[in-house]
Amino acid sequence: MHFTLTILHEIWLVTVSMASYLLFGFLMAGILSELISKDFVQRHLGGRNWVQSLKAALVGVPMPICSCGVIPLAASLREQGASRGATASFLASTPQTGVDSLLVTYALLGLPFAIFRAVVAFISGIICGTAVEAVTTKAETQADSHIEPQTESVGGTGLEKLRRMFAYGFISLPKNISKPLIFGILLSGIISALIPENYFADKMDSFWMAMVLMMVIGTPLYVCSSASVPIALAFITAGIPPGAALVFLIMGPATNAAALTILWKLIGKKQLAVFLAALAATAMGAGLIMNQFPMQTSTSAYACHASECTSPFQWVATILLLLVLAYGVVQNYRKS
Repeated sequence: MHFTLTILHEIWLVTVSMASYLLFGFLMAGILSELISKDFVQRHLGGRNWVQSLKAALVGVPMPICSCGVIPLAASLREQGASRGATASFLASTPQTGVDSLLVTYALLGLPFAIFRAVVAFISGIICGTAVEAVTTKAETQADSHIEPQTESVGGTGLEKLRRMFAYGFISLPKNISKPLIFGILLSGIISALIPENYFADKMDSFWMAMVLMMVIGTPLYVCSSASVPIALAFITAGIPPGAALVFLIMGPATNAAALTILWKLIGKKQLAVFLAALAATAMGAGLIMNQFPMQTSTSAYACHASECTSPFQWVATILLLLVLAYGVVQNYRKS
């Protein structure tokens, strides 16, 4: 009974700490969905050099698209003429971040960590896209289809745009990420209850071992960028260095079995191997840099005073978040 209460307590603290930030992130996601259309993305990613990889990463970092949602969009980009490098860059950078995820990172891990995560997502996209394009032969490039981008109608009155903005931010997006986000919160509570604080601190022979462990856990696991943050916080609390947790935050959202299978079809087997190698090298490098400049991560989820956690604003934000996520789960259930 005590163990169950401990898990529920940890889950509650994490949920309260991220509720207001995640709701604001959903709102910003809805706004971005109106400002950045798919047609805009598709028109700028058809070239065959590193500039397209840079554009893809620049567009992908703020886009609020989870690991599953990025797959059909990436496939659409390829069909519309995006290069293999641009597609790889988009697939590397987009699932790692998003306004919702960055705000949750800020809430649970602190502002420096959130900024560093966004920068790494951007750089990893450029590196992965450039590496993939470097091993793509001229024959493969010529074999790629060159279809003109199709236009997308996003007009309408101001009221219609506002409706679409809220519909995407608080219905469509939560529907796509509600299950993995709830899973991430639950897993965070279980890890925190099972593994004592600083458990790994004296059990890891080296920082490299910690990074490899996070890479092994993150690569096959399906976890969206927002859901990965409370899990990373639980690992840090258990003694995993923040730099190693960053490796998990990079590899977890950007790679999973389904995404890798689709990526194989989109860019090719050779390009997929290069993509994984480039992403892994970038993750390890980013982890090492963070380890050289230790960041004081926020511990708000575990040092939340009772008065703060039960304030009217926190209660309202948490209840609203739970309602939004519950509606997303119900919608998924009805669809299935």
